Amino acid sequence: MRIARNLAAALLAAALVCSGPALAHDHAVSQASVEDVQPAAAEAAAAVDAFHAALENGDTGAALALLADDVLILEGGSAERSKAEYAASHLAADAEFSAAVPNVRTHRTVRAVGDSAWVASEGRTQGQFNGRPINSLSAETIVLQRDAAGWRITHIHWSSQPVR
Repeated sequence: MRIARNLAAALLAAALVCSGPALAHDHAVSQASVEDVQPAAAEAAAAVDAFHAALENGDTGAALALLADDVLILEGGSAERSKAEYAASHLAADAEFSAAVPNVRTHRTVRAVGDSAWVASEGRTQGQFNGRPINSLSAETIVLQRDAAGWRITHIHWSSQPVR
């Protein structure tokens, strides 16, 4: 069931990426940002914004509340396959990094079909973390599923590369 749901969400995201323009995020947005949020997806976008705000504020409990129990998080070639696994491994470090290093989102696309939605964002992360300079371009895809409790994040894929 989980594999079928994740496959369906991935296929939905791929289909929607091909159907709409690139967009930007309203959180820490520069004047040059581009955002396109499909009206049916506004609540899903708000859930993603709340997830990022929780990380930036160090509120790991609020961040976890927005994740499905079987969330799949891909980053740097590795995977965390549940909320519990993420909580035990990278959550605290992600919150610490998010609080220390600002990310300015430049493009964001948000789409929804029924109870599935996706948010694709691009941005630039620049600052200092643990005494080292950070200057990278970032990309993020988040897939969400709506249930009785609201929108929950079922998949996150983060990637970045140094600015040359």
